[in-house]
Amino acid sequence: EVATAVSVGRDHTCALTTTGGLKCWGSNYYGQLGDGTTTDRSTPVDVTGLTSGVAAVSAGIGHTCAVTTAGGIKCWGSNSYGQLGDGTTTSHTTPADVTGLTSGVAAVSAGAFHTCAVTNASGVKCWGYNYFGQLGNGTNDSTTPVDVIGLTNGVAAVAIGRLHTCALTTAGGIKCWGANEFGQLGIGI
Repeated sequence: EVATAVSVGRDHTCALTTTGGLKCWGSNYYGQLGDGTTTDRSTPVDVTGLTSGVAAVSAGIGHTCAVTTAGGIKCWGSNSYGQLGDGTTTSHTTPADVTGLTSGVAAVSAGAFHTCAVTNASGVKCWGYNYFGQLGNGTNDSTTPVDVIGLTNGVAAVAIGRLHTCALTTAGGIKCWGANEFGQLGIGI
C-alpha cells in the first residue's frame, strides 16, 4: 500500500493509505496503535475499524486521533486526562467516538495529554488536560470537547505542543494559549 499522510507521536507512527485506511506501528503501551492490544509493533498494523474512511490522523504521546471522511473524530490510547474525548478517563485500545464530534470536523491535533479539533464552522474545540490552560476555555480538565474562548469561528488550523496550543486564523494570524515557561506562546513574556 502507498501512504498519503503520516503523523509521528513520541514513540509511535501512523500512516494514512491511498485506500483511506490507517496503519500504525511502534510503542503500544497505552493501546495507541489501535489494534486492540498493548503489544508493541515494529511493522504497520491496521487500526481496528479504520481500514477505510479515514481523512486525517494525528499521533500524540500516548494517544492517537483520526478524522473520518464523514467528518467525525475517533481517538484511542491513553485517556488519563480525558484526551480521548469520550466523556471518561478510561483508556481504549481501539477507536472510540469523541462526544459531540461524530460529524462536522475538518482537522484534529493530538498533543501530550490534550486534543483539539477544527470544526467545519472554523471554530476550535479542545479536550483533556488543562492545568496550564491549554484547552483555552478558562476552566478545568474536560473529558469532552469544549469551545476555545474567542475562537468559535475564523480558524483555519490548530497545532498542539506538549502543554500549549496555537491556532492559525483565516486572516493569517496566530493565537496561542497554555504553558509559556519558554516563551512558546510568542507574547513577549
